Amino acid sequence: MKALYQDFSLSAVVAGFIATVISYAGPLVIIFQAAEAGGLPRDMLSSWVWTVSIGSGVLGIVLSLLYRVPIIIAWSAPGSALLVTMLPDISLNEAVGAYLVSSLIVLLVGLSGAFDRIIRKLPAAISAAMLAGILFRFGTGLFVAVKEQPGLVLAMFATYLLFKRAMPRYAVMAVLAVGVAMAVASGELHSEALVIGLATPIWITPEFSWQVVVGVALPLVMVALTGQFVPGMAVLRNEGYQTPASPLISSSALGSLILAPFGCHGLNLAAITAAICTGKEAHEDPAKRYVAGVSGGVFYLLLGIFGATLVSVFTAFPAALIAALAGLALLAAIGGALSAAMSVPADREAALITFLVTASGMSLLGLSAAFWGLIFGLAAHLLLAARRPRSTASVGTPVLEEKQPTR
Repeated sequence: MKALYQDFSLSAVVAGFIATVISYAGPLVIIFQAAEAGGLPRDMLSSWVWTVSIGSGVLGIVLSLLYRVPIIIAWSAPGSALLVTMLPDISLNEAVGAYLVSSLIVLLVGLSGAFDRIIRKLPAAISAAMLAGILFRFGTGLFVAVKEQPGLVLAMFATYLLFKRAMPRYAVMAVLAVGVAMAVASGELHSEALVIGLATPIWITPEFSWQVVVGVALPLVMVALTGQFVPGMAVLRNEGYQTPASPLISSSALGSLILAPFGCHGLNLAAITAAICTGKEAHEDPAKRYVAGVSGGVFYLLLGIFGATLVSVFTAFPAALIAALAGLALLAAIGGALSAAMSVPADREAALITFLVTASGMSLLGLSAAFWGLIFGLAAHLLLAARRPRSTASVGTPVLEEKQPTR
């Protein structure tokens, strides 16, 4: 705790807070949509929110302190989206049975160490391009929000630029302060929607059906591994953190396994929000950015306990404020990912394909755009790499030109 006190910084705490806010701003809405599709009562929904919040908070704090790395754990947003279409046709008890099976499979993958071997073989440019594609819509969302509330968004944008030049570490914090102040001053903050209420966990007895296991559990495993853990590790690797993937996957899966009977559909490494905590905005010194992971976990715990209050807070904030905050907080991460994706000439086309497919938001066979971006990019990488030695030899280009070092 003494080291944590010495490494404490306001910018890291703010980064953790913003990461938590953004985690709830979008993915929480998907959970409500899934709950509505399944006809879940409000106490079950409250239990669901409680489990994913408490699980994310405890794991984030423990892992960040253990590895001294800003590790952000969140619930599976692609998994939530998948459940929107699945829950109307199955019972909540069958869904919980599927949660247990999917968590167990992911745990076995983590313990086996297979994921580490996959990550080591994944070209860095492809990984960075996928991350850029995932973050892309948040960058464009910043400017789309200008149409909704130009005064608020442009003021936040100007604040970001000014502080980025003068005090870059506090740019995002200043943006948050200006955004909230303007929302309150203009009457856009709907304070009448705020309520105080606690969330309580409810036990849900699992039921197992092979049809549900095949239809729900296996897709949950796929979206967790390809749509969450791969980009989550890409964020850490992009900032130079070499934390092994296996213990992070295993810990997340174990937490999901324990909390599944209370409604948790899956916990995993965050990607989008993690990028806020791993960059220079959190702290200039990478060794002290873990404080952002710890603070993010604390905010998860606080918000998870006050489940009903949590929902009302996000109802009160203007949507444009959340969109602008997310976009500005992730600008540096988007730029860094794009730079890394284009830095290897031999993989530039494959990285571009990966970026375009991922940014397109396409969905095929129930699998996310991040998964298909990875597949298309790797296919392009393999085909172009296999063809290149013959073509370079035919035109007399030295082979060394194509073998540039990767980051």
